[in-house]
Amino acid sequence: MKVKHYFTGPYEVNAYIVYDETKSAYIVDPGGYKPELNSFIVENELNLEYIVLTHGHGDHIGGVEQLKDLYPQVKVVAHRNEKEMLESPYQNTSIEIYGRPITITADIWVEDGQELKCGDMTMHFIYTPGHTKGGMCILCGNILFSGDTLFQMSIGRTDFYGGDFDELINSIKTKLFVLPDDTIVCPGHMGETTILAEKRYNPFVRI
Repeated sequence: MKVKHYFTGPYEVNAYIVYDETKSAYIVDPGGYKPELNSFIVENELNLEYIVLTHGHGDHIGGVEQLKDLYPQVKVVAHRNEKEMLESPYQNTSIEIYGRPITITADIWVEDGQELKCGDMTMHFIYTPGHTKGGMCILCGNILFSGDTLFQMSIGRTDFYGGDFDELINSIKTKLFVLPDDTIVCPGHMGETTILAEKRYNPFVRI
């Protein structure tokens, strides 16, 4: 499994193209469309199968429409509890961010613990509410795509619609901090970290 990272959208969300030797690929959180994303897919002859959304905030979904136009076969994946936000431009704040409404209906709604194959890769979905009602993380191998649940030395905001601080802390401690210490955390913003580093040094959830 390989991971290619891009900054996308006006808030420079971390978007990740994940692919393997079979040329199968998926994208996590395309915050905006960048030609470089498509160029990388084309140049490496990747078969883009899924767009996986950790949550429905506008800064994480801005590139979905253009990618779907380029790759009509691609399936959008999100947690079932994020349906309300993805389908409401007022709740997902896309109007404020982009000046236009963005609404998305996922092709595949997943639940906590569900898995999805992409080539030889297996995505394991971990429901982590707190930043939003339907926030989730994606574990693939030893890499965790944590969206806005867990950052390097920080956590996601909980003052938006659907946010709940206590719920977010509980999600991190009971769902993420039980993963192996050497799990690599690729967040929606800021830099890469590990589960061990966050358990030791994150001031919000240090244990």
